[in-house]
Amino acid sequence: MRFYLSYFKLRFITSLQYRQAALAGIATQFFFGMVFIMVYLAFYESGSASLPMKVNELVSYLWLNQAFFSLIYMFYQDNEIFNIIKNGDIAYELVRPKKIYFMWFSKIIGQRLANVTLRFIPVLVVAFILPRPYNLGLPLSFNHFFMFLLTLAVGTLLMTAIITLYHVLALSTLNEKGITSIFVVVADILSGGVVPIPFFPLFLQKVANVLPFRYIFDLPFRLYSGNVSISEGLLGLLVQFIWLIIIVILGNVILKKILKKVVVQGG
Repeated sequence: MRFYLSYFKLRFITSLQYRQAALAGIATQFFFGMVFIMVYLAFYESGSASLPMKVNELVSYLWLNQAFFSLIYMFYQDNEIFNIIKNGDIAYELVRPKKIYFMWFSKIIGQRLANVTLRFIPVLVVAFILPRPYNLGLPLSFNHFFMFLLTLAVGTLLMTAIITLYHVLALSTLNEKGITSIFVVVADILSGGVVPIPFFPLFLQKVANVLPFRYIFDLPFRLYSGNVSISEGLLGLLVQFIWLIIIVILGNVILKKILKKVVVQGG
């Protein structure tokens, strides 16, 4: 365990050095946050009846989405991992007396946490001080805020497990683009990253509730604003843990099978 924590710490500290990229990311998050909010406000002001989220709930959801974007976004490729698969350096990983799965897991989560650490505070601060209805509201209650933090933490582990899984699957291919493209399209839609889940047609909401993607950030963000009750949050937390265990086990099983017949590429 100490080895994997050290591996995580090394990746986290290294990634904190990319501050210029973080500044560019902050500006991007502000821009898209305001654009999305203005689009939805125009939609709300059009007089549509029986909308599934209140304006303040939706605006909070959108700002949290932007503040934690670099943590929750599923389109992540660790080029170092893909490169060692392509050029044959995976052989060096195989001779180490450590589990490749948890090495990659530690590396990926370290990178994502470092990215969000540099970005989320400025976005949240500005979002709080904006005038209504553009501002990020306070949590509905302390219990909702606690559940938000708890489910966001478990959702981060779930997100990392899913990303590690498609890096593992890349071992069986010569090109990772097909695998990552499929994952990204499905995950981005069914996680609520394009349109919040409450705005989905009912049948698609049922599909999203079964799959793991919405439990990465849709559940935490809606808990924050009170769009999801504490009892629903506790049930969602249980589902998060179940999916986390399933995907981690699945990733390890698939990795073991692939390594039995892996072909080392490169010269």
